[in-house]
Amino acid sequence: MVRYARISRFVSLFFVLFVRETLQFQYKHHSNEELIETLEEVHQNCPNVTRIYELSERSVRGVPLWLIEFANMPGHHERLKPEFKYIANMHGNEVLGRELILRLAVYLCEAYLNGDKEIQSLISMTRIHLMPSMNPDGWQLATDTGGKDYLIGRTNNNSIDLNRNFPDLDRIMFSNELNHIHHNHHLLQDVSSLRQPLQPETKAVIRLIMAIPFVLSANLHGGDLVANYPYDESRSGAQQDEYSVAPDDETFRHLALSYSLYHVDMADPKRKGCGDSRSDQFAKQGGITNGAQWYNLQGGMQDFNYLSSNDFEITLELGCEKYPPNHVLMHEWKRNKNALVNFIWQSHIGIKGMIYNLKTKEPISNAIIHVRNVTNGLHKDIKHDVTSVHDGDYYRLLTPGQYKVTVTHEKFYPRSKIVVVKNSLYMPALRVDFGLRPLSPLRIQEGYGYSMQISNSFESLIS
Repeated sequence: MVRYARISRFVSLFFVLFVRETLQFQYKHHSNEELIETLEEVHQNCPNVTRIYELSERSVRGVPLWLIEFANMPGHHERLKPEFKYIANMHGNEVLGRELILRLAVYLCEAYLNGDKEIQSLISMTRIHLMPSMNPDGWQLATDTGGKDYLIGRTNNNSIDLNRNFPDLDRIMFSNELNHIHHNHHLLQDVSSLRQPLQPETKAVIRLIMAIPFVLSANLHGGDLVANYPYDESRSGAQQDEYSVAPDDETFRHLALSYSLYHVDMADPKRKGCGDSRSDQFAKQGGITNGAQWYNLQGGMQDFNYLSSNDFEITLELGCEKYPPNHVLMHEWKRNKNALVNFIWQSHIGIKGMIYNLKTKEPISNAIIHVRNVTNGLHKDIKHDVTSVHDGDYYRLLTPGQYKVTVTHEKFYPRSKIVVVKNSLYMPALRVDFGLRPLSPLRIQEGYGYSMQISNSFESLIS
């Protein structure tokens, strides 16, 4: 028995060493060809929990837009398991995020195979999507020209800034607020025209957002060191110094801090900024900023996610230098590693559950989940609703407190529950299911139920 135990330990040790050897990561700037090779190597080592897929559109120059997914059942949405995404290199000359996402993919596979309980649990509980580069054409131009210019390579190959190219849903939201229109979510259906044609990279990401019910995401940039949260666009049109409050401001502040406080020095008040007075203040604010208070941005991906879907997105500025040299990449990984992982865990704050027909037990999609904060007698409506997805599951990110949650659907009687959110680390969100009683046909005709038709049809705008 002792001999077999020794052999077993030897085999286990050999397996771990083999995994580490085959997944060795070279800290360098990976070309577009090397990017997919790295993802394929990760998939080959972790075939049971990964999938590589390409978006529906390619870049202007025809480069595929690749993602790798980590999940227990890759390729499938599982009920009660939130969907998460990181997108990097949206601005082609801001390259650190691209390398961090590649390194994160290697790390998740490596840790999973080496028996890391936290990472195994994270992958088991979450469907994680990683997109290293949204703008491979811009990356190529920035790289070919030495990676030193502050602007060359920022745009795509049509000279369009992709982070100004999304439909401007903020203006629709702000107009609804002024006119006391209660429609406060999934606003893409209200877009009647575009300021400029959507680029193929933008179209591809919009289709991704509409196809997968993301709960949380971040896009990775460079040029400063701060976690930026909605809204990016000011209500008045002011170009700076206007705090543009989103309905989920408290939750967004928590999400931004969940990155900055786990980063080695993003929230260190002693560190210097990136050369201007605003940047110097970020660390004193905990390493976070409201987007519009920093500067006004129209057509950004961050706010588009929040206002077109159930997804809460923030923007991560990862450093003053947009194209850092190879020799600092390992150091940058160490600075960001814990923050990258901790932010994914935030997919599990708040509440989640199933919404179903109380009579037939069938799941109900497109039910509306409205939340009122009643902590300490506050009674404040959070004027941003989310909806249940096609399998009847829903996810509502919330900070600790007491809430009144009301679920409505045009064919069912509404139902409310009081819940207390605590948010335990490394644990799933509090489960709160809602069984809804069907309305009679007469009641439906009378409009008793609250009607909100969610449409994912936007092809006429982007064709």
